[in-house]
Amino acid sequence: MTNPQQDRPAKRLLRAGWQMALAVTTMVSAKRPFGTTEPKVFYGGVRAGDLGGTLVKIANLNKCFPQHIVGYNTVYLLSNAPYLSARSLDRLKRRGVTCLHNQNGVFYAGWFAGDWEGENRRMAVSYHRADFVFWQSEFCRRCADRFLGKRAGPGAILFNATDIDRYSPRSKPLPQAPFRFLTTGKFTAHLVYRLVSAIQSLAYCVDRGHDFELQVAGWVDETALVEAQQVADAAGVADRVHFSGAYSQSSAPDIYRSCHAYVMTKYMDPCPNTVIEALACGLPVAYSASGGVPELVGPDAGVGVDVPEDFAAIHMPATDRFAEAMIALSKNHLPMAQAARSRAETAFNLTNWIERHADIMRSHLEARN
Repeated sequence: MTNPQQDRPAKRLLRAGWQMALAVTTMVSAKRPFGTTEPKVFYGGVRAGDLGGTLVKIANLNKCFPQHIVGYNTVYLLSNAPYLSARSLDRLKRRGVTCLHNQNGVFYAGWFAGDWEGENRRMAVSYHRADFVFWQSEFCRRCADRFLGKRAGPGAILFNATDIDRYSPRSKPLPQAPFRFLTTGKFTAHLVYRLVSAIQSLAYCVDRGHDFELQVAGWVDETALVEAQQVADAAGVADRVHFSGAYSQSSAPDIYRSCHAYVMTKYMDPCPNTVIEALACGLPVAYSASGGVPELVGPDAGVGVDVPEDFAAIHMPATDRFAEAMIALSKNHLPMAQAARSRAETAFNLTNWIERHADIMRSHLEARN
Protein backbone atom coordinates (compact mmCIF):
# COMPACT_ATOMS: atom_id res chain seq x y z
CA MET A 1 0.00 0.00 0.00
CA THR A 2 1.86 3.04 -1.25
CA ASN A 3 0.91 6.57 -2.14
CA PRO A 4 1.30 7.29 -5.86
CA GLN A 5 -0.11 10.79 -5.38
CA GLN A 6 3.10 11.98 -3.75
CA ASP A 7 5.21 12.01 -6.89
CA ARG A 8 3.19 13.82 -9.58
CA PRO A 9 5.21 15.64 -12.29
CA ALA A 10 3.07 18.79 -11.92
CA LYS A 11 3.82 18.92 -8.22
CA ARG A 12 7.55 18.56 -8.88
CA LEU A 13 7.41 21.36 -11.46
CA LEU A 14 5.60 23.75 -9.11
CA ARG A 15 8.03 22.93 -6.34
CA ALA A 16 11.02 23.60 -8.58
CA GLY A 17 9.59 26.96 -9.60
CA TRP A 18 8.97 27.96 -6.01
CA GLN A 19 12.51 26.94 -5.07
CA MET A 20 13.92 29.13 -7.83
CA ALA A 21 11.89 32.11 -6.62
CA LEU A 22 13.09 31.58 -3.06
CA ALA A 23 16.68 31.27 -4.22
CA VAL A 24 16.45 34.73 -5.75
CA THR A 25 14.86 36.30 -2.68
CA THR A 26 17.44 34.85 -0.28
CA MET A 27 20.17 36.67 -2.18
CA VAL A 28 18.96 39.98 -0.72
CA SER A 29 16.40 39.28 1.99
CA ALA A 30 18.37 38.10 5.02
CA LYS A 31 19.75 40.40 7.69
CA ARG A 32 23.03 39.95 9.48
CA PRO A 33 22.02 39.26 13.09
CA PHE A 34 24.79 41.14 14.84
CA GLY A 35 23.56 43.48 17.55
CA THR A 36 20.20 41.81 18.18
CA THR A 37 19.04 38.73 20.09
CA GLU A 38 15.37 39.07 19.17
CA PRO A 39 14.37 36.41 16.61
CA LYS A 40 13.10 37.63 13.27
CA VAL A 41 11.97 34.46 11.52
CA PHE A 42 11.51 33.42 7.91
CA TYR A 43 9.73 30.09 7.42
CA GLY A 44 11.55 29.00 4.30
CA GLY A 45 8.63 29.48 1.92
CA VAL A 46 6.10 27.49 3.98
CA ARG A 47 2.74 29.15 4.60
CA ALA A 48 0.55 28.98 7.69
CA GLY A 49 -2.89 27.39 7.56
CA ASP A 50 -5.87 25.84 9.30
CA LEU A 51 -5.47 22.16 8.47
CA GLY A 52 -2.50 19.81 8.25
CA GLY A 53 0.36 19.41 10.68
CA THR A 54 2.81 21.58 8.73
CA LEU A 55 0.44 24.51 8.22
CA VAL A 56 -0.82 24.45 11.81
CA LYS A 57 2.73 24.31 13.16
CA ILE A 58 3.70 27.44 11.22
CA ALA A 59 0.48 29.15 12.32
CA ASN A 60 1.33 28.43 15.97
CA LEU A 61 4.87 29.76 15.60
CA ASN A 62 3.64 32.83 13.71
CA LYS A 63 1.69 34.00 16.75
CA CYS A 64 4.92 34.60 18.67
CA PHE A 65 7.43 34.84 15.82
CA PRO A 66 5.76 36.68 12.93
CA GLN A 67 7.02 35.93 9.46
CA HIS A 68 9.70 38.27 8.09
CA ILE A 69 10.07 38.06 4.34
CA VAL A 70 13.05 40.44 4.52
CA GLY A 71 15.36 41.43 7.34
CA TYR A 72 15.21 38.05 9.10
CA ASN A 73 17.98 36.58 11.23
CA THR A 74 16.53 33.08 11.71
CA VAL A 75 15.19 30.54 9.22
CA TYR A 76 12.83 27.83 10.43
CA LEU A 77 12.80 24.81 8.12
CA LEU A 78 10.41 21.85 8.01
CA SER A 79 11.49 18.45 6.79
CA ASN A 80 8.38 17.83 4.69
CA ALA A 81 8.61 21.22 2.96
CA PRO A 82 12.30 21.53 1.92
CA TYR A 83 12.05 24.54 -0.37
CA LEU A 84 15.42 26.23 0.23
CA SER A 85 18.27 24.88 -1.89
CA ALA A 86 21.72 23.98 -0.62
CA ARG A 87 23.11 27.12 -2.27
CA SER A 88 20.51 29.33 -0.55
CA LEU A 89 21.14 27.76 2.84
CA ASP A 90 24.90 28.09 2.47
CA ARG A 91 24.48 31.74 1.55
CA LEU A 92 22.32 32.38 4.62
CA LYS A 93 24.73 30.61 6.92
CA ARG A 94 27.63 32.70 5.60
CA ARG A 95 25.63 35.76 6.61
CA GLY A 96 25.28 34.38 10.12
CA VAL A 97 21.57 33.54 9.84
CA THR A 98 20.50 30.81 12.27
CA CYS A 99 18.97 27.77 10.56
CA LEU A 100 16.63 25.58 12.60
CA HIS A 101 15.15 22.38 11.20
CA ASN A 102 12.03 20.54 12.41
CA GLN A 103 12.35 16.85 11.50
CA ASN A 104 9.20 14.79 11.00
CA GLY A 105 9.14 11.51 9.07
CA VAL A 106 11.21 10.34 6.12
CA PHE A 107 10.46 8.57 2.85
CA TYR A 108 10.71 4.80 2.40
CA ALA A 109 9.31 2.13 0.10
CA GLY A 110 6.63 0.93 2.52
CA TRP A 111 4.44 4.00 1.95
CA PHE A 112 5.88 6.03 -0.94
CA ALA A 113 5.57 4.80 -4.52
CA GLY A 114 7.96 7.30 -6.06
CA ASP A 115 11.65 8.06 -5.77
CA TRP A 116 11.87 7.85 -1.99
CA GLU A 117 15.67 7.93 -2.01
CA GLY A 118 15.65 11.15 -4.03
CA GLU A 119 13.10 12.71 -1.67
CA ASN A 120 15.33 11.84 1.28
CA ARG A 121 18.30 13.46 -0.43
CA ARG A 122 16.29 16.68 -0.76
CA MET A 123 15.29 16.51 2.89
CA ALA A 124 18.86 15.86 4.00
CA VAL A 125 20.07 19.17 2.54
CA SER A 126 18.64 21.30 5.36
CA TYR A 127 18.83 18.51 7.93
CA HIS A 128 22.63 18.45 7.83
CA ARG A 129 23.11 22.20 7.33
CA ALA A 130 20.87 23.28 10.20
CA ASP A 131 22.42 24.76 13.32
CA PHE A 132 19.91 22.87 15.45
CA VAL A 133 17.33 20.13 14.81
CA PHE A 134 14.04 19.49 16.60
CA TRP A 135 13.08 15.83 16.14
CA GLN A 136 9.33 15.37 16.61
CA SER A 137 9.87 12.01 18.33
CA GLU A 138 12.62 9.53 19.06
CA PHE A 139 11.22 7.51 16.15
CA CYS A 140 11.80 10.53 13.90
CA ARG A 141 15.39 10.73 15.10
CA ARG A 142 16.02 7.03 14.44
CA CYS A 143 14.53 7.25 10.97
CA ALA A 144 16.59 10.33 10.15
CA ASP A 145 19.74 8.53 11.26
CA ARG A 146 18.86 5.60 9.04
CA PHE A 147 17.66 7.37 5.89
CA LEU A 148 19.29 10.82 5.99
CA GLY A 149 22.56 9.97 7.75
CA LYS A 150 23.68 10.87 11.25
CA ARG A 151 24.03 14.56 12.02
CA ALA A 152 27.20 16.14 13.33
CA GLY A 153 25.36 19.07 14.95
CA PRO A 154 23.11 19.43 18.02
CA GLY A 155 19.40 18.72 18.37
CA ALA A 156 16.67 17.63 20.76
CA ILE A 157 13.43 15.67 20.84
CA LEU A 158 10.46 18.05 20.88
CA PHE A 159 6.97 16.61 20.43
CA ASN A 160 4.40 18.65 18.57
CA ALA A 161 2.07 20.66 20.78
CA THR A 162 -1.42 22.08 20.90
CA ASP A 163 -3.41 24.76 22.69
CA ILE A 164 -4.56 22.76 25.70
CA ASP A 165 -7.03 25.49 26.65
CA ARG A 166 -8.89 25.09 23.34
CA TYR A 167 -8.40 21.34 23.19
CA SER A 168 -9.84 20.37 26.55
CA PRO A 169 -12.23 17.74 27.96
CA ARG A 170 -16.00 18.12 28.17
CA SER A 171 -17.37 19.87 31.21
CA LYS A 172 -19.95 17.07 31.62
CA PRO A 173 -19.27 13.41 30.79
CA LEU A 174 -20.97 11.68 27.90
CA PRO A 175 -23.44 8.84 28.53
CA GLN A 176 -21.48 5.60 28.62
CA ALA A 177 -23.70 3.93 25.99
CA PRO A 178 -23.19 3.81 23.17
CA PHE A 179 -19.44 4.09 23.74
CA ARG A 180 -18.18 6.13 20.81
CA PHE A 181 -14.70 5.83 19.27
CA LEU A 182 -13.26 8.50 17.00
CA THR A 183 -10.75 8.42 14.18
CA THR A 184 -9.73 11.51 12.23
CA GLY A 185 -7.56 12.49 9.31
CA LYS A 186 -7.42 12.59 5.55
CA PHE A 187 -8.31 9.16 4.22
CA THR A 188 -7.09 8.63 0.68
CA ALA A 189 -7.21 5.24 -1.04
CA HIS A 190 -3.76 4.19 0.18
CA LEU A 191 -4.84 4.87 3.79
CA VAL A 192 -8.13 2.98 3.64
CA TYR A 193 -6.51 0.22 5.70
CA ARG A 194 -6.89 2.55 8.69
CA LEU A 195 -10.66 2.48 8.30
CA VAL A 196 -10.78 -1.23 7.49
CA SER A 197 -8.82 -2.09 10.62
CA ALA A 198 -10.97 0.11 12.87
CA ILE A 199 -14.26 -1.14 11.41
CA GLN A 200 -13.30 -4.81 11.63
CA SER A 201 -12.21 -4.33 15.24
CA LEU A 202 -15.46 -2.53 16.01
CA ALA A 203 -17.43 -5.43 14.54
CA TYR A 204 -15.47 -7.90 16.69
CA CYS A 205 -16.49 -5.92 19.78
CA VAL A 206 -20.14 -5.61 18.73
CA ASP A 207 -20.34 -9.37 18.05
CA ARG A 208 -19.32 -9.88 21.68
CA GLY A 209 -22.09 -7.69 23.03
CA HIS A 210 -20.39 -4.30 23.33
CA ASP A 211 -22.45 -1.22 22.46
CA PHE A 212 -19.75 0.58 20.46
CA GLU A 213 -19.83 3.07 17.58
CA LEU A 214 -17.15 4.58 15.34
CA GLN A 215 -17.11 8.22 14.24
CA VAL A 216 -14.94 9.03 11.20
CA ALA A 217 -14.14 12.75 10.91
CA GLY A 218 -12.12 14.09 8.01
CA TRP A 219 -12.01 14.03 4.24
CA VAL A 220 -12.49 10.55 2.76
CA ASP A 221 -11.97 10.08 -0.95
CA GLU A 222 -14.60 8.18 -2.90
CA THR A 223 -12.58 4.98 -3.34
CA ALA A 224 -11.78 4.76 0.37
CA LEU A 225 -15.37 5.60 1.34
CA VAL A 226 -16.85 2.88 -0.86
CA GLU A 227 -14.43 0.25 0.47
CA ALA A 228 -14.99 1.27 4.09
CA GLN A 229 -18.77 1.16 3.68
CA GLN A 230 -18.54 -2.26 2.03
CA VAL A 231 -16.48 -3.57 4.95
CA ALA A 232 -18.99 -2.12 7.42
CA ASP A 233 -21.93 -3.64 5.53
CA ALA A 234 -20.27 -7.05 5.34
CA ALA A 235 -19.48 -6.96 9.07
CA GLY A 236 -23.02 -5.91 9.99
CA VAL A 237 -22.02 -2.59 11.61
CA ALA A 238 -22.98 -0.09 8.90
CA ASP A 239 -25.42 1.58 11.29
CA ARG A 240 -22.61 2.02 13.85
CA VAL A 241 -20.05 3.69 11.55
CA HIS A 242 -20.66 7.40 10.95
CA PHE A 243 -18.83 9.65 8.46
CA SER A 244 -19.07 13.35 9.34
CA GLY A 245 -16.81 14.76 6.60
CA ALA A 246 -14.01 17.32 6.59
CA TYR A 247 -13.59 19.71 9.50
CA SER A 248 -11.62 22.82 10.44
CA GLN A 249 -9.36 23.61 13.38
CA SER A 250 -12.13 25.74 14.88
CA SER A 251 -14.58 22.83 14.97
CA ALA A 252 -12.05 20.13 15.89
CA PRO A 253 -12.27 20.37 19.72
CA ASP A 254 -16.03 19.76 19.68
CA ILE A 255 -15.56 16.76 17.41
CA TYR A 256 -13.12 15.19 19.87
CA ARG A 257 -15.39 16.02 22.80
CA SER A 258 -18.30 14.22 21.12
CA CYS A 259 -16.55 10.87 21.58
CA HIS A 260 -15.20 8.77 24.44
CA ALA A 261 -11.95 7.44 22.99
CA TYR A 262 -9.70 7.63 19.96
CA VAL A 263 -8.42 4.93 17.61
CA MET A 264 -5.15 5.30 15.72
CA THR A 265 -4.53 2.49 13.24
CA LYS A 266 -2.12 4.32 10.95
CA TYR A 267 1.14 2.43 10.62
CA MET A 268 4.39 4.09 11.75
CA ASP A 269 3.05 7.64 12.01
CA PRO A 270 5.99 9.77 13.23
CA CYS A 271 4.18 12.30 15.49
CA PRO A 272 0.48 12.73 14.65
CA ASN A 273 -1.16 15.94 15.85
CA THR A 274 -4.50 14.16 15.93
CA VAL A 275 -3.34 11.89 18.76
CA ILE A 276 -2.05 14.91 20.70
CA GLU A 277 -5.37 16.73 20.23
CA ALA A 278 -7.33 13.64 21.31
CA LEU A 279 -5.26 13.27 24.48
CA ALA A 280 -5.73 16.96 25.28
CA CYS A 281 -9.50 16.50 25.04
CA GLY A 282 -9.31 13.59 27.47
CA LEU A 283 -9.67 10.77 24.94
CA PRO A 284 -7.58 7.69 25.70
CA VAL A 285 -6.13 6.06 22.60
CA ALA A 286 -6.21 2.53 21.19
CA TYR A 287 -3.34 2.46 18.73
CA SER A 288 -1.02 0.56 16.47
CA ALA A 289 2.15 0.47 18.58
CA SER A 290 4.41 1.77 15.83
CA GLY A 291 6.13 4.98 14.82
CA GLY A 292 6.09 7.77 17.37
CA VAL A 293 2.60 7.09 18.76
CA PRO A 294 3.74 4.97 21.76
CA GLU A 295 5.96 7.89 22.83
CA LEU A 296 3.03 10.30 22.65
CA VAL A 297 0.50 8.18 24.52
CA GLY A 298 2.81 6.94 27.26
CA PRO A 299 2.05 4.05 29.62
CA ASP A 300 -1.28 5.17 31.11
CA ALA A 301 -3.30 7.06 28.49
CA GLY A 302 -4.08 4.25 26.08
CA VAL A 303 -3.50 0.70 24.93
CA GLY A 304 -1.16 -0.22 22.09
CA VAL A 305 -1.13 -3.33 19.92
CA ASP A 306 2.28 -4.50 18.79
CA VAL A 307 3.11 -4.69 15.09
CA PRO A 308 6.50 -5.33 13.47
CA GLU A 309 8.60 -2.37 12.36
CA ASP A 310 8.92 -2.76 8.61
CA PHE A 311 10.02 -0.06 6.15
CA ALA A 312 9.01 -2.15 3.13
CA ALA A 313 5.34 -2.90 3.91
CA ILE A 314 2.36 -1.81 6.01
CA HIS A 315 1.17 -3.99 8.89
CA MET A 316 -2.28 -3.70 10.45
CA PRO A 317 -2.74 -4.76 14.08
CA ALA A 318 -4.50 -8.09 14.59
CA THR A 319 -8.25 -7.50 14.68
CA ASP A 320 -8.91 -9.44 17.87
CA ARG A 321 -6.07 -7.76 19.74
CA PHE A 322 -7.06 -4.29 18.63
CA ALA A 323 -10.65 -5.03 19.62
CA GLU A 324 -9.44 -6.04 23.08
CA ALA A 325 -7.60 -2.72 23.32
CA MET A 326 -10.85 -0.90 22.51
CA ILE A 327 -12.69 -2.93 25.14
CA ALA A 328 -9.99 -2.12 27.71
CA LEU A 329 -10.48 1.60 27.04
CA SER A 330 -14.21 1.31 27.63
CA LYS A 331 -13.79 -0.62 30.88
CA ASN A 332 -11.18 1.76 32.30
CA HIS A 333 -12.41 4.93 30.69
CA LEU A 334 -12.39 7.41 33.57
CA PRO A 335 -8.83 6.84 34.86
CA MET A 336 -7.46 6.59 31.33
CA ALA A 337 -9.26 9.76 30.27
CA GLN A 338 -7.74 11.57 33.24
CA ALA A 339 -4.31 10.18 32.32
CA ALA A 340 -4.79 11.35 28.73
CA ARG A 341 -5.44 14.91 29.80
CA SER A 342 -2.58 14.84 32.29
CA ARG A 343 -0.25 13.56 29.58
CA ALA A 344 -1.22 16.43 27.29
CA GLU A 345 -0.71 19.04 30.00
CA THR A 346 2.76 17.69 30.73
CA ALA A 347 4.10 16.86 27.28
CA PHE A 348 2.16 18.86 24.66
CA ASN A 349 1.57 22.29 26.16
CA LEU A 350 1.87 24.83 23.35
CA THR A 351 3.27 27.50 25.70
CA ASN A 352 6.18 25.27 26.68
CA TRP A 353 6.75 24.37 23.02
CA ILE A 354 6.98 28.04 22.05
CA GLU A 355 9.32 28.79 24.95
CA ARG A 356 11.63 25.98 23.88
CA HIS A 357 11.84 27.46 20.41
CA ALA A 358 12.49 30.93 21.82
CA ASP A 359 15.32 29.62 24.02
CA ILE A 360 17.09 27.95 21.10
CA MET A 361 16.62 30.89 18.75
CA ARG A 362 17.93 33.43 21.26
CA SER A 363 20.85 31.29 22.36
CA HIS A 364 22.10 31.08 18.76
CA LEU A 365 21.62 34.79 18.22
CA GLU A 366 23.48 35.58 21.44
CA ALA A 367 26.36 33.35 20.34
CA ARG A 368 26.70 35.46 17.17
CA ASN A 369 26.95 38.75 19.10
